[in-house]
Amino acid sequence: MYIVPFFYLPLQSDRLNSLNLFYTMKKSALQIARAAYQPKLPVALTGSVTVVEGEPTQSVADQEEIKKLFPNTYGLPEIRFEKNPNPVPGKPINAGVILSGGQAPGGHNVICGLFDGLKKINKDSKLYGFLMGPGGLVDHKYIELTSDIIDEYRNTGGFDIIGSGRTKLEKKEQFDKGLEILKKLNISALVIIGGDDSNTNAAVLAEYYKNIGAGVQVIGCPKTIDGDLKNEVVEASFGFDTATKVYSELIGNIQRDCFSAKKYWHFIKLMGRSASHIALECALQTQPNVCIISEEVEAKNMTLDDVVNYIADIVAARAAKGENFGTVLIPEGLIEFIPAMKNLIAELNDLLAKSPEFATLAPAAQREFVLSHLSAENAKVFASLPEGVARQLTLDRDPHGNVQVSLIETEKLLSEMVNRRLEQMRGEGKYNGKFSPLHHFFGYEGRCAAPSNFDADYCYALGFNAACLINAGVTGYLSSLRNLTKPSVQWLAGGIPITMMFNMERRHGEMKPVIQKALVRLDGTPFRRFAAKRDEWAMATSYVFPGPIQYFGPAEVCDQPTMTLHYEHLDK
Repeated sequence: MYIVPFFYLPLQSDRLNSLNLFYTMKKSALQIARAAYQPKLPVALTGSVTVVEGEPTQSVADQEEIKKLFPNTYGLPEIRFEKNPNPVPGKPINAGVILSGGQAPGGHNVICGLFDGLKKINKDSKLYGFLMGPGGLVDHKYIELTSDIIDEYRNTGGFDIIGSGRTKLEKKEQFDKGLEILKKLNISALVIIGGDDSNTNAAVLAEYYKNIGAGVQVIGCPKTIDGDLKNEVVEASFGFDTATKVYSELIGNIQRDCFSAKKYWHFIKLMGRSASHIALECALQTQPNVCIISEEVEAKNMTLDDVVNYIADIVAARAAKGENFGTVLIPEGLIEFIPAMKNLIAELNDLLAKSPEFATLAPAAQREFVLSHLSAENAKVFASLPEGVARQLTLDRDPHGNVQVSLIETEKLLSEMVNRRLEQMRGEGKYNGKFSPLHHFFGYEGRCAAPSNFDADYCYALGFNAACLINAGVTGYLSSLRNLTKPSVQWLAGGIPITMMFNMERRHGEMKPVIQKALVRLDGTPFRRFAAKRDEWAMATSYVFPGPIQYFGPAEVCDQPTMTLHYEHLDK
C-alpha cells in the first residue's frame, strides 16, 4: 500500500511532526518497480567530498547595485566537489526543505537525495518539510520526514510529500517569523526548491539571515518545467526533461491519429509563458507542421496577422496537395510576445484601471467604450480580434488589475483567425480545401509525471549535492550539476552563488534584483536546427512518434537528455 501523510486538514498545532493521520492508496506495478530504482550519483558525491573553491564571482549585470543589496553574499566563489577517499565524519545537521511554486517531475527525488545526503553525513541528522510551500515556514506548519515517509516517495512524481505553494518570502516579518520555528527545531539550514523567483527569494533570505547572524544557511535547487532557469552555470532546471517527453508522447499520439484520419488540424498550446523552450523541444522531438517560437515573433516584430498568415499559407499549401491535416504547436505566452498585442494589453490595463464606470456598462457598450478610448493603432488591433477574445481581454484581471494572459485560449484564437483568413483566400481563388481544427492544451499533464531516468538521477543528485553544500558551511548557493549530456556518474558537482545570476528588473513599479530568465536564443544551435528543418516539416509530414517514457532498457532509450541540452552542448 502507498502511505501518504494527510496534512491537508486544518491543524492548529505547530508540532505536525507527530501527525498520525494517514490514508492509503494502492501502488501500480510501475510504482513498485520504480521504488527499487537507485539513482546514479556523480562519482564526486560517492564518498566524502573535498571542497575546491574557484575565483570570486559577480552578477551577470548591474554589479554595483547587486553588490550593495547583498554585501554578505555577493562575490562568493564557485564551489566544486571532488571525491575524498578518506571518510570524514560529520556532525548531525537539522535541515528544513520547502517546495515552492508549480510542480515539476523529480521534486520528490530532490528531497530523497537531501535526506540520504544528510544521513550519510551523520545518521542522527534530521530533515523537516515545511507544508504547502514557503507559507509553511511562516505559519510554522511542518512535518519531520522520516525514512518510512521518504521511502514511499522515491522516484515518484508530484509534490504531495509536503505540498507546494506560491507565498513569496520577501518581507522582514516573514523572515523573522520563519526564524522562530527554525530556532525551535534547531534547524541550521534551509533548502528551497523552486524556480527563478523562488531562488531569488532564497538569496534574499540568505542575505538577511547572514546579516543578522541567525546561523541558518539557505541553499537553492533549480526547478521549473518551463526551462527558463538556465545560464552559463545552470545547464538545466529539473522537470523539463520529463515534462517535454510527456508532452512529446501526447503530440506524437495526436500526429499518428492526424496522419491516420487525414482530416483535422490540431492546434496544441504548450506551457511556457515567459519562454518557448517547451515548444521548441517538443518540435525537435516530434517534427510538427508548424511550431511558433515567441522569441522569434518578437524579434521580427511580427503582428498577429503575420502569425495567422504564416499558418494559413501552410494550411493552403498542404491542401493543394490533398493534405487537409496537420499539427501546430503554440507557446502559452505567445500573445505577450507579439509587439502589437503587448502594446494593446498595456494600454487596456491602464485604461480600465482608471475607468471604474466600465464595469457598469452592458457588453456591447463596453466594447464601444474600449474602442473609443484606445489609440487608433491599438483600437485597430482590438477590433480585429474575435469577439470572445476581445471580451476576455477586458474582463479577466489579476489582483494587480492586469490581463490574465495565460487564460486566453490562444490555440482557439489562432484557429479561428486562420479559418477567417482561409475563407478570404478561397474568395481570391488561392485556397480550395477543408479546414477542421481541433484544440488541445498540454500543461498539467506533464507537471507531476513520474520522473524520467534523467530527472530521477538529476534530482536525487541535486538534493544529495545540497546536503554537501550544507556540510561545507556555505549559504546563498544554488546546488549545481554540470556536464549533463554525459552519463550521470561523470556529472560535475558543486555550487554557485545565487547572486551571480542576478540582474535588476522593474517589478510592480520598482527595480528589484531577480534571476535573469533564459529565453530561447535565436542564434543557439537548438533553434537553428529547428529553423533549418521547419519548411521541410511543414510540407513533408515528417512526424516522429516518441512514445512513452522508458524506464527499463538500454541507455540510448532510457537515459538520454533533451535534444535542447544535447544541441546546447554543441555550442560549447
